[in-house]
Amino acid sequence: MALQTLQSSWVTFRKILSHFPEELSLAFVYGSGVYRQAGPSSDQKNAMLDFVFTVDDPVAWHSKNLKKNWSHYSFLKVLGPKIITSIQNNYGAGVYYNSLIMCNGRLIKYGVISTNVLIEDLLNWNNLYIAGRLQKPVKIISMNEDITLRSALDRNLKSAVTAAFLMLPESFSEEDLFIEIAGLSYSGDFRMVVGEDKTKVLNIVKPNIPHFRELYGSILQENPQVVYKSQQGWLEIDKSPEGQFTQLMTLPKTLQQQINHIMDPPGKNRDVEETLFQVAHDPDCGDVVRLGLSAIVRPSSIRQSTKGIFTAGLKKSVIYSSLKLHKMWKGWLRKTS
Repeated sequence: MALQTLQSSWVTFRKILSHFPEELSLAFVYGSGVYRQAGPSSDQKNAMLDFVFTVDDPVAWHSKNLKKNWSHYSFLKVLGPKIITSIQNNYGAGVYYNSLIMCNGRLIKYGVISTNVLIEDLLNWNNLYIAGRLQKPVKIISMNEDITLRSALDRNLKSAVTAAFLMLPESFSEEDLFIEIAGLSYSGDFRMVVGEDKTKVLNIVKPNIPHFRELYGSILQENPQVVYKSQQGWLEIDKSPEGQFTQLMTLPKTLQQQINHIMDPPGKNRDVEETLFQVAHDPDCGDVVRLGLSAIVRPSSIRQSTKGIFTAGLKKSVIYSSLKLHKMWKGWLRKTS
C-alpha cells in the first residue's frame, strides 16, 4: 500500500510538472500535501501542493509559461516576462509565486526562482527562504547535473546542522535536533504570529522523523564534532568555547554578519572573526545565533509576503490568507479544547 501511494504521488507530481516549460535545473514539491503533518489540518489527500521551480533563465521561462499558463498570473502578466523576472529577483526573497492554481485536479501554488539566486541563498542564507524549505524533507521531482547546485544543496544541510548545534545543549535527542533545524527558517517569521499554526514546526517533525533521518543521517555520521548514537536516537556535541568557535566560523556568511552586527558595539568596528570568538565564549551563544537568524528571516518573510499580494492578485491573496488564518484558528481551538 505504501509503495502504491508513493508511485501514485510520483505520477501526480510528474503530470503536474508536464503543464510547465521543461527548462528546470531543479523542481521539488513540499508541505502537508506531500509529507503527513500532525495537527488539525492534516488532510494530506486534499491539501494544496507547494512546488518550487528553479530556472537558469527566468525571462525565457516566464515567457514560455505566460504562453502556456496565462491565467496563472495576476495583473502583472500584462507587464511581460522581463518585468516579472525583475520583480522576482529584486523584491522579497527572490522567488515569484503563483497561488491557488487548479492543475490536473489538484490545487497548487508554485514559486519560480533563478538558479543563481537559489545557490546564493543555499550558501550564504541571504534570505533563508527557499534554502529554509530545503532544510526540511522535500520530494525532488527533477534535477539536472549542475555540480554547483548539488554542492550548495549539501552545504545548506550541513549549515543547518551547525546552526542547530549552537542552539542545543551538550546532549539531546534526534527529535530535538530536527525540531531546531525545522525551526531555523521560522525564526522571526512574522507569519508565525499571524497566519500560521504556532505548533507548525512540531507538526512537521513528529510524523516525519524517518525522513529527517534520511536527510541528515550521513551528515551526522561524518561530522567530527558529534557523537551520533543512531540506534538510541541520541547525540552529544562539543560545547567548549573552542568547539563553538569552530562551528561559528563555518556558519553561512550572512548569519555571521548579522551576529557581528548584533554584538559589535557602535564605533568598535571589529571584524567578524573577533566577534565570533567572543560569542563562542558567551554562555548565551545559542540566543545570539537565534537573534542572527531572526534578523535574516523577519525582513525576508515580510517582503516576500508583501510581494505575494501583487504576484497573486488581491482576490487570491485574501483567499490564501483566510485559509492560513483558518488553519491557525483550528490549531488554537484544538490546543485549548
